[in-house]
Amino acid sequence: MQLKLGIPKGSLQNATFSLFRKAGYTLSVDERSYFPEIDDPEISCLLIRAQEMPRYVADGVLDVGLTGKDWVLEQGANVIEVDRLLYAKAGFRPVRWVLAVPENSRIRRLKDLQGKRIATELVQYTRRYLKKNGVKALVEFSWGATEVKPPTLADAIVELTETGGSLRANKLRIVHTLLESTTVLIANRNAWADSWKKEKTQNLALLLQASIEAEHKVGLKMNIPRKRLNNLLRILPALHTPTISTLTDGDWYSLEVILDEIKARDLIPKLKREGASGIFEYPLNKLVY
Repeated sequence: MQLKLGIPKGSLQNATFSLFRKAGYTLSVDERSYFPEIDDPEISCLLIRAQEMPRYVADGVLDVGLTGKDWVLEQGANVIEVDRLLYAKAGFRPVRWVLAVPENSRIRRLKDLQGKRIATELVQYTRRYLKKNGVKALVEFSWGATEVKPPTLADAIVELTETGGSLRANKLRIVHTLLESTTVLIANRNAWADSWKKEKTQNLALLLQASIEAEHKVGLKMNIPRKRLNNLLRILPALHTPTISTLTDGDWYSLEVILDEIKARDLIPKLKREGASGIFEYPLNKLVY
């Protein structure tokens, strides 16, 4: 038996391959192929655009797939949301669908869209959102290069952004955020009802989530004098409490903690001044709470 897994092609592809590597899987694909190789004989992979993923998972062509929550909502796909995975093309943060207009536009709020023309790839969700807010506007599908359409081809756009850099570069101003989205692991309902596929999917979700949790965290290990232990513990952060072991020399302890990587750079000099020695920092691939 195999689990049929959809991998998002396009902007999420490299980030997804990197995440799978940290989770312990090796994924590789020829640039002309849509069938990645994975070092797990119980999984078969297909590369497909995130926009299409919910439909193919809902229809059972794929058992599970990685896509954006935005595309699940856009299509109203009847799927199981297994887990929310906080990663995107440019980093480990949510992305936003925003309403943007030219810098000199008179549009300042959602209500100002009444009777206007909007270009977006997120057509159905945008239409529902405007209707819910009592706004009647013409929402058209954009095939790409959406940022260049205002003001000639559209009065406004609804566009995906992580940092807002591309919008600013095209002299566009964000007026309103319609949706915040993250990557989600979704499953076909029939596949989820299969005990083997459900467990396989849950195991995959656990490893992917553990890899995300480990991002930007490191382990610190050191030796500390017994007489300085209490002083060190006061400045030492940890997920719960540090792991402390007695060394063969009864006057010393070995101490280990996991902490945010950004904190380690300020902490290590303090630890050294407090008498810690043999300090070393190591990266983490997975972190399971």
